[in-house]
Amino acid sequence: MTSSLNPSQNNGIKEDVVVVMVPFLLQGHLNPLLHISRLISSYNLPIHYICYTDKIKQVKNRVHGWDPLTTSNIHFHEFPNPPSRGQYSSDKSLSEFESQKFMIPLLEESLMLREPVGAFLLEVSKKTRRVVVIYDSLMASVVQDVVSLPNAEAYCFNTSSAFMISSMYLEDELIRLHLPSFIGKFVVRFLLPRGFEFPNNLPSYKSSFIPEFMDFIIMQHVHNNFCSGNLYYTCKEIEGPYLDVLARFDRLLGRGTKQWAIGPSLPIATINDDDDQNNMIHRHECLKWLDKQEPNSVILVSFGTTTSLSTDQIKELAIGLEKSQQKFIWIVSDVLLKEGEQVQIPKGYEDRVQGRGVVVKDWAPQLEILRHSATGGFLSHCGWNSILECVTMGVPLATWPMVFDHPRIAVLVTNVLKIGIQVKDWERRDELITSTTIETAIRKLMASPQ
Repeated sequence: MTSSLNPSQNNGIKEDVVVVMVPFLLQGHLNPLLHISRLISSYNLPIHYICYTDKIKQVKNRVHGWDPLTTSNIHFHEFPNPPSRGQYSSDKSLSEFESQKFMIPLLEESLMLREPVGAFLLEVSKKTRRVVVIYDSLMASVVQDVVSLPNAEAYCFNTSSAFMISSMYLEDELIRLHLPSFIGKFVVRFLLPRGFEFPNNLPSYKSSFIPEFMDFIIMQHVHNNFCSGNLYYTCKEIEGPYLDVLARFDRLLGRGTKQWAIGPSLPIATINDDDDQNNMIHRHECLKWLDKQEPNSVILVSFGTTTSLSTDQIKELAIGLEKSQQKFIWIVSDVLLKEGEQVQIPKGYEDRVQGRGVVVKDWAPQLEILRHSATGGFLSHCGWNSILECVTMGVPLATWPMVFDHPRIAVLVTNVLKIGIQVKDWERRDELITSTTIETAIRKLMASPQ
């Protein structure tokens, strides 16, 4: 429901605790914070999930496994969309790295939320004894005015991997302190439990983030001095040693910040588990197709909502999927395309793979696809949400990192957790991945006895 915070709603009686969720503007950040909202709401606490109108609509439409509109104590508060939005190029000649520039307008729009979010928090603080703000790590500057509210406290929600975050923090400090590499290795051994390590030659920031985004991340880190604790979207079973690093790192620097691992928070029993005929009728077509396939016979191919492939790379991927002779669901999307545009796959391709492959040109319920017994593998960009879904559902991975934190998370998958194989070698990231490489990787993942 939409929140109005009208004082007449509670007849002037203050509530004990109100929780306010402040997500970043990308789907990979909107979604996990909504899942955490569901978890916290089970304690009968009122939750206010606040963002721009179009982002609220997006996260409601794309959530699957449960219906947020049926959870009475989750309230959505919509801020008007920004009056003017920057346009990013739809030029398909842009490299994967350059395609990150679609982020620049979003970064600017997120900063515009400081005033309306501050006003909202002030209004809430007058009607409750205690306000708990849970904000995305990329929204620290937006919620910084929480320090002026005597009955409020704020917790930082980190949507990336503990492996990724701890390796970045450690690298930053070694650079800041001008420590030689051999001292750095000693520090790593001190921070990590025995038997664990950070693999050598991790992908660099400069190769993974455009400068504008790195500057934005640094700005959020600078503003994040009011945090009462860190929430990490992971768990000890998956990343225990790297959560330990983060805790030891905070103690070493005298921060004393509390931390909690609270993920993954995924609806294992999805809506389609019940016998509701209406749910069965409205299932996505790809799920109905999966029902007809053998167990573990289908590979899901998806690169998330923030990536772009060149026309040549799309062609190689299409050929590789076709030559592999494996059944597949390919969710094609491109962050650089304007509304109404679609990714151009080779002409006649869908006819050639009919019965063996399904091409989805809009949103699809990824969690339910991964949960399906027919799904036996996932060719992924290595977004953290996708990795957690795979681990939860027991689906092995083929890694194709694209941008942002994907390259380091891919290392976690292949070198540390050892739950996937490599398709894209980050050291050769600017090279075209051939159909032969793709075919070989898919066959290895799906048809080999490993």
